[in-house]
Amino acid sequence: MRLGHYELTLEPRLGLPAIYTALTAVAAIVLALALSSVLFLSAETDLFSAYRIVFSYAFFNPHGILATVHRSIYLLFCTYAFLVPLRAGLWNIGVPGQVYAGGLAAFAVPFVLRTYETQTTLPPGVLILLMVASAAAAGGVVGGFAGILRARLQVNEILVTMMLNSILFWLVAYMIKEGGPFMSATGEGESFALPSSLRAPLLLGVPFTALLALGAAVLLDLLFAKTALGYRIRALGENPVAARYGGIIPVALSLMVFLLGGAFAGLAGYQSFAAVPGVYKIPGNYGYYGDLGFYGIISALIARGSSLGAVPIAVLFAGLSLGARFAQGALHLPFGVDYALLGLLMMTFVASHVLYRFRFAWRRIPAEALPPVPTELPEG
Repeated sequence: MRLGHYELTLEPRLGLPAIYTALTAVAAIVLALALSSVLFLSAETDLFSAYRIVFSYAFFNPHGILATVHRSIYLLFCTYAFLVPLRAGLWNIGVPGQVYAGGLAAFAVPFVLRTYETQTTLPPGVLILLMVASAAAAGGVVGGFAGILRARLQVNEILVTMMLNSILFWLVAYMIKEGGPFMSATGEGESFALPSSLRAPLLLGVPFTALLALGAAVLLDLLFAKTALGYRIRALGENPVAARYGGIIPVALSLMVFLLGGAFAGLAGYQSFAAVPGVYKIPGNYGYYGDLGFYGIISALIARGSSLGAVPIAVLFAGLSLGARFAQGALHLPFGVDYALLGLLMMTFVASHVLYRFRFAWRRIPAEALPPVPTELPEG
């Protein structure tokens, strides 16, 4: 943009230190909280009391901490589901549908074996492993379907995954409502409840899926940083033409990243419906969990492709969403404060991402680059 003899341009940054990433993230959080003050002031609520309730419940209250951990595990799996295809330059917007597929597949194991009604000779540990494997496989199949269409037929993966979200949403409704196969005996529009023997084992109130989520964060970063496969995935995402010239097969990699991403989303489905105390069923408001999966997508974008970097972001999103919902009830705030707070946080993070990669440059235009000034007036 030109202003007289000066111009304002947006230029890429080169060689920023790692500390700059943390500083921009902290600045984004502070700005989001400052903007959120308008929400509390408009409701005539004391700011200190509001933020104290939000953070104390999410990160210091014993019940709130466990709820934050459970939601963080779910968001981390959703983050990986989007992050892996993203490193190959593909967008997996079908995380909610893959979550639903994983949840259905997990509950299909006790349904087929009838273990939710009667005892079985199989050990509970084996059945739980079957539920986890089924959830990951179902999510991977749904994701792989979008991947093969993208790789073979060049069908836009965003359109395919969005349509799959709707299909899987209504498939869950068919399975748990109005006489569906998974419907509970009480007819409350939700699935049957898992027996206590098939509930995810807990350690200090935290399911074993926490270890899977944290282990996956380490392994994914190692995959992309230290292995030949990770290099090929990154090369495909950064320059598809050069990757093909170098012998990388886009079809195989596109299918693989969607299979892996879908598997992580399937694990998120298992986590949300079969591993959280107090749930252990597919509830009637299952669509809420699908919508929550989109925050995993935002976490992956904010983390700039780092699975380990996504861990604190997922924890922050989980804690603020729960703390704001608790404060909404405790302080009688208007509905949607939690969504508004997360929305502001996401916008400031996106803005910080832009400022991290680019900078504004204000410089004087050289005289020889300026347009010539006419020396004579036109006749007439």
